[in-house]
Amino acid sequence: MAAKPKLWYFHGRGRMESIRWLLAAAGVEFEEEFLETREQYEKLQKDGRLLFGQVPLVEIDGMELTQTRAILSYLAAKYNLHGKDLKETVRIDTYADGTLDLMLMVALAAFKPPEEKEESLALAVKKAKTRYFPVFEKILKDHGEDFLVGNKFSWADIQLLEAILTMEELDASVLSDFPLLKEFKTRISNIPTIKKFLQPGSQRKPPPDSHYVEVVRNILQF
Repeated sequence: MAAKPKLWYFHGRGRMESIRWLLAAAGVEFEEEFLETREQYEKLQKDGRLLFGQVPLVEIDGMELTQTRAILSYLAAKYNLHGKDLKETVRIDTYADGTLDLMLMVALAAFKPPEEKEESLALAVKKAKTRYFPVFEKILKDHGEDFLVGNKFSWADIQLLEAILTMEELDASVLSDFPLLKEFKTRISNIPTIKKFLQPGSQRKPPPDSHYVEVVRNILQF
């Protein structure tokens, strides 16, 4: 029996959360090793396990993978969530990259001073409403299908649902002008593996709090 993927990261969302989402959506069980001290991080570096000196780190298929988007692309391809051909794959990558950019704004805001943090989060919500969500509403309207690409569940759908739920934590009415995205959210949330991941007690992480921020700062020393 193949070993479960093992994820090395801080005990929070950050750049690992989309990886957790993708694995969970694919129905793949995984283990986590949480970095809580500077010594743990330095040992990974000393042992040469972090290619560019950064986490996330994912152990899978006899490899130690770093760089978030490379990991996500590998997992999407491995679990048949990356399209049937190159044209579908590039569309999936484009849509997923867009939502990753949006969520990175939210992730980085946690480390800013309170006033800047609120401004950054407000800007993220504004961009969701004016730049990102209108694009996905139009995609769904134009092709009239249940999923973003090829009328088949893919990484792009997972990534968009994660982005929607993240934005709703900041503004519960963020989808008020996007009826097709509301339907999409309900539809994708009810896929059994995702429904399970959204239940309390899963490996989904909560929004970053002050303790998480302090731990990350102490480990990375910034």
